[in-house]
Amino acid sequence: MSRSGEGRVALVTGGSKGVGQGIAVGLAEAGWTVHVSGRDHDRLAATVERVEAAGSSGRAWVCEHTDDEQVQSLVDGVHAEAGRLDLLVNNVWAGPRMNHAQPEKFWDRPLSDWEPLMDIGLRAHYVATHRAVPLMLAAGRGLIVNITSVGTRAYLHSTLYGMSKAALDKLTHDAAVELKGTDVTVISLWPGLVRTEQLLASGVTDIAGVPVSDAETPELQGRVLAAVAADPDVARHAGGVLITAEAAQEYGVVEPDGGRPVSPRAMFGGPVFPPV
Repeated sequence: MSRSGEGRVALVTGGSKGVGQGIAVGLAEAGWTVHVSGRDHDRLAATVERVEAAGSSGRAWVCEHTDDEQVQSLVDGVHAEAGRLDLLVNNVWAGPRMNHAQPEKFWDRPLSDWEPLMDIGLRAHYVATHRAVPLMLAAGRGLIVNITSVGTRAYLHSTLYGMSKAALDKLTHDAAVELKGTDVTVISLWPGLVRTEQLLASGVTDIAGVPVSDAETPELQGRVLAAVAADPDVARHAGGVLITAEAAQEYGVVEPDGGRPVSPRAMFGGPVFPPV
């Protein structure tokens, strides 16, 4: 892969496993220095090992993402230590245990579902973005990527899941409106079904009609983001949504095994949110 990220610094929140770890590895393959955050030091250390095995350098930050002050300190800490912050990937997420094969109706679920999906899956992203933007504006450069989902447009997992992801896409759009004319770009990325350890261990064979055998790798997400970040005209995507599989086709990115992912667009049957 092209080492287009040499000398550039990324922070990936929720980088201890799954999509976040895959993003960190995909960026590292392109030469990015990758900082990752999360609750579990040992898991974060495993991500850093994979980043270094990919030929780059990494740093783990233990952070409780429900705590605004810790999130702000995380962003400030990465910037202070690295001397720059070129890319913030808002990926941290937590969800309640549920039956993905036969999801319960929202009225049969406890109200406590709100906390992980909204406080971590939404508020933490807003807080990190709120802190990162002034640093990026001062530097005259920056890219912020919110990891969202086709659940914005199609029913997926639960009502609250869709609400949290739709709110993230609204954050992307409206932040881009306010940042128009600057060199800071905000976009959303919609992965398809992703082959995380949790998914593979669940025994589920398909989700929302998509076979697990067709799922994307976590690493593909990072490879796509590395290509997007290297685009000199990345601002053309500002405020909009990129679907991982379609962006992979546009930028000529492939899976680690050389395969090409299938777009999940059929799941929601319509256009994605356009750029600002």
